[in-house]
Amino acid sequence: MATTPEIPAARMEGTVELCDGRAIGLAEYGVPDGNTIFWFHGTPGGRRQIPPLARRIALERGIRLIGIERPGAGSSTPHLHDSLLAWADDMQQIADRLNVDRFGLVGLSGGGPYVLSCAHELPDRVVAGAVLGGVAPSCGDEAVPGGAVALARRLRLPLGVFHGGLGRLAWVLTYSARPLASQAFDLFISTMPEGDQAVMWRPEMKAMFLDDMLRAGRRQLRAPIYDMVLFSRPWGFSLRDIRVPIRFWHGDADHLVPLAHGEHQARLVPDSDLKVRPREGHMGSLDAADEILETLLGLWPRQTARSRVG
Repeated sequence: MATTPEIPAARMEGTVELCDGRAIGLAEYGVPDGNTIFWFHGTPGGRRQIPPLARRIALERGIRLIGIERPGAGSSTPHLHDSLLAWADDMQQIADRLNVDRFGLVGLSGGGPYVLSCAHELPDRVVAGAVLGGVAPSCGDEAVPGGAVALARRLRLPLGVFHGGLGRLAWVLTYSARPLASQAFDLFISTMPEGDQAVMWRPEMKAMFLDDMLRAGRRQLRAPIYDMVLFSRPWGFSLRDIRVPIRFWHGDADHLVPLAHGEHQARLVPDSDLKVRPREGHMGSLDAADEILETLLGLWPRQTARSRVG
């Protein structure tokens, strides 16, 4: 009989209440007093969508690694922001509640725009950001064509009007398919490039994703619809105005968010660097968790950086 592989569990899970009464779900890994890095899940996802390798490195390197659920996922109150910029205000409140002064950010796929929003709005608090296969603007003078998000741009009007009903429908369909979650995961991974399959077929990666998705969608699944609505709108800021170091990781075989999106964003953000992952698609960069976290720690101000193990 197959057994579920052991993956590092969260040292703490719960919610943070914002000033308007909304709750934001979180899961904390690593150590309680290390340099803090917030991890933003993809679309879809939840607070446990952090690869096992990153969880282990958080302990080894003395990092306080916190997965954050966006509104409408898991334990986070459903709420559609007016624009991506509003997420930065949520994050400022979350950091205040958790007694975090400065912090780093990691965003996978749909989490990428939220990293950039915080970097733009909170330059005195965000040390640096990492964007993994991140979505690029789909409208305005910084837009880039192609990719799955281009569909959201074409459907922006019905998404904006019917987002509540679409969110409930997404939850019903996902919840009904829970008994087939393992098979659905296998089918999805089988469509990925070879490099991604080498990463995602690992038992601990499958266990992590299934655990996260089944928990995040247990009671609701509106966050992916909210993401698509916000991605189809103007972001409300210019990538050229970001003054925080941003490091991009992107697979050259990504068919969901093409490499051109990563290249485009890296050209626009002044202090940026793009690391191309050969023969990998949309999820392969999760295998670079050690490089990603170490890169962020290397950008920490020396006077506030804690000693690191390893």
